[in-house]
Amino acid sequence: MLKGKTVVLGVSGSIAAYKIAGLASSLVKLGADVHVIMTKNATNFIHPTTFETLTGNKCMVDTFDRNFQFHISHVSLASRADVMLVAPASANVIGKMAFGIADDMLTTTAMAMTCPVLISPAMNVNMFHNPILQDNLKRLESYGRIIIPPDNGYLACGVTGDGKMPSEEVLLDYILREIGCEKDLKGKKVLVTAGPTREALDPVRFLTNHSTGKMGYAIARQAMLRGAEVTLVSGPVGLVPPRFVKVVPVVSAGEMYQAVTECWEDQDIIIKAAAVADYCPAQVRDEKIKKKDGDLSIELKRTTDILGWLGAHKKEHQVLCGFSMETENVEENSKAKLEKKKADMIAANCLKEAGAGFGTETNHLLLISDAGIHDLPMMTKAEAADELLSALNLLLKKKNSGKGGTEI
Repeated sequence: MLKGKTVVLGVSGSIAAYKIAGLASSLVKLGADVHVIMTKNATNFIHPTTFETLTGNKCMVDTFDRNFQFHISHVSLASRADVMLVAPASANVIGKMAFGIADDMLTTTAMAMTCPVLISPAMNVNMFHNPILQDNLKRLESYGRIIIPPDNGYLACGVTGDGKMPSEEVLLDYILREIGCEKDLKGKKVLVTAGPTREALDPVRFLTNHSTGKMGYAIARQAMLRGAEVTLVSGPVGLVPPRFVKVVPVVSAGEMYQAVTECWEDQDIIIKAAAVADYCPAQVRDEKIKKKDGDLSIELKRTTDILGWLGAHKKEHQVLCGFSMETENVEENSKAKLEKKKADMIAANCLKEAGAGFGTETNHLLLISDAGIHDLPMMTKAEAADELLSALNLLLKKKNSGKGGTEI
């Protein structure tokens, strides 16, 4: 994801500095050219050699290091950086950056940056809530710096509270949001549904399906990385919600219908990736159904067709995509669904194909529209999500330019 990108990590004096080693390693694995700048105090917590080994680049500490002086290193590095993250950011470094004090390599380089600069405070809870520190953070935000809120947890000083630096995964997500993808969906609103629904029989039992939500969550995450404002309406799943996405949790098909119809109107792209129950029990018992001799019959009633409702009410500027999970006649059934639901596209796959069913990390999609069928090869769900979003974005551009459908 980060091939050709330059990431600068600024590390100041805090016990949380050890976490940045893992972050640097993750960035390198994603293809980034990673450069680490440390304050002298930071070297008391982690040695520069650690970062040099992980990144393959010399770790900079001294502004007047003769190995770098002829390059005017802080200016040279700042000019080619795509993003800078200062983490952990001590109260001292935050104060310097807020008032333009540049007296070491880290603060000097930060002053020369024209790319996005992220700041992750890490300190004692009382220091963090000190009004001076809070004013400095607001000042930095007013200059366009991005502040990563600290976690609440057990701190090195032995107390529990705000000031704990987030995990490497959180810091990585902030970086990826800035430079992970081209922002071709910036300014667009994308609504995604994901996961199964549960239809209650009684207080103990429910009807559901095998959907894990992985495909829908991958679509929501990739849309966010590409700059979209994303709303994810999710059935009950065991997944961590993607960061920077508005998540609306629901349980039943009725709840999903209500959530979707409350926010669909101002969306640009709507992707119905959820496996919504077609039927639900006609009667939900207040008490547990007791086991008896003989068979049991459960009367079912039809749930509201969310995709059909969206197709009937779709605005001229909107692109609507449904999903089709089939066990036979994938193309025929999906083409019929495209027409019946008045969708712009159906993303279809076959449950019986290895690697394309529920709960897998990969998928094989057929993107079906009026322009034809685009057969995507087997790929990861993140890759499939990107291909789908590109196709829908192209449809959206053509629709809003008045040219109608196009090849995908």
